[in-house]
Amino acid sequence: MAAIEVEVPKAESAMRTLKLSGHVGFDSLPDQLVNKSVQNGFVFNILCIGETGLGKSTLMDSLFNTNFESSPSPHNLPTVKLKAHTYELQESSVRLKLTICDTVGYGDQVNKEDSFKAVVDYIDAQFEAYLQEELKIKRSLPTYHDSRLHVCLYFICPTGHGLKSIDLVCMKKLDTKVNIIPIIAKADTISKTELQKFKSKIMHELQANGVEIYQFPVDDESVSEVNGAMNSHIPFAVVGSTDFVKLGNKTVRARQYPWGTVQVENESHCDFVKLREMLIRTNMEDMREKTHARHYELYRRRRLQQMGFSDVDADNKPVSFQQTFEQKRSAHLAELQHKEDEMRQMFVQRVKEKEAELKEAEKELHAKFDKLKKDHTEEKKPLEELRKKIEDETIEFNRRKQQSAQAHHTLTLGKSKKK
Repeated sequence: MAAIEVEVPKAESAMRTLKLSGHVGFDSLPDQLVNKSVQNGFVFNILCIGETGLGKSTLMDSLFNTNFESSPSPHNLPTVKLKAHTYELQESSVRLKLTICDTVGYGDQVNKEDSFKAVVDYIDAQFEAYLQEELKIKRSLPTYHDSRLHVCLYFICPTGHGLKSIDLVCMKKLDTKVNIIPIIAKADTISKTELQKFKSKIMHELQANGVEIYQFPVDDESVSEVNGAMNSHIPFAVVGSTDFVKLGNKTVRARQYPWGTVQVENESHCDFVKLREMLIRTNMEDMREKTHARHYELYRRRRLQQMGFSDVDADNKPVSFQQTFEQKRSAHLAELQHKEDEMRQMFVQRVKEKEAELKEAEKELHAKFDKLKKDHTEEKKPLEELRKKIEDETIEFNRRKQQSAQAHHTLTLGKSKKK
């Protein structure tokens, strides 16, 4: 087949801008994109990390204004387990496939050294599954259920004394794999003064240990102001509740105590509304994009490098994926041929060794046979002599017997004549 030459135009330094003389219609592309997205639905995956009993399930119920009917987690699990549940939600005409992944038993073990390992392995497993789907010859990405985690809500115990070592280690291991939003759970157990000091201490410890948490984007003018203001409120101090209390003419989600009522959606009581605004209503798509463009790309690049693929060769010149594949294939075939030759040589050597062993064994058998034959001959010789001696004695005995019989017969005849 003849090669086809394709002329690639050089990139111009300044692209020409042309004016249209009439309406064309591609200004409807945003509407087409919106309609297509609404038709396909959206996917959003949340990872909740925190010790048992910090209200992770309750907060999820409060955020999405529903009841996910999650079962309570035990405190006596020997290891950390991750349980993911997927739900189909619909608001107006928009469908959302929501996956909530909970860390069961996190922080309950005496030895918490490897508590983060199960979380890291789970995140990498979701990246690996998506990568394998991408590398297939026949892909089905439009219908593939994307299980990559888009955000990690890290629940901090409201001690007021700063972060625990397990918190810092876990967030440091995850900051390059998922968008982390730290939140202070059960914030109604701390006074406002203590809460502000606690927030400042948490952010100072995160910065001191080089932990990169998710920052709400400020490059979009439409949300830059609100996102910039909300970045200063991290970590969010939240309260969740599954109970509804009637206050005046309104029924609100709240927690009722003997000394008063804490309203979940009251911004003067907690940061729940801020978290919901940032997580769901403003930056959900940015988290999805950042998961694909940053965290997944980092994992994909590292995995392809482990497989031996690179964008440049040894001379730092650009190389295509096909060239790298052909090189890897050639190297692999050469390695297989080398191993085959080694195995053939090893087989021939072992056959020779086995033949030598068999010849030696045959030689030993012949020697044993000759020795047995010689021993048999030596043992047979005295027996033959004894047999010959016995035969001679038998013949002599028979001869004498015959002579004796003849003599007796002659004597009998003589006595008969005398009579």
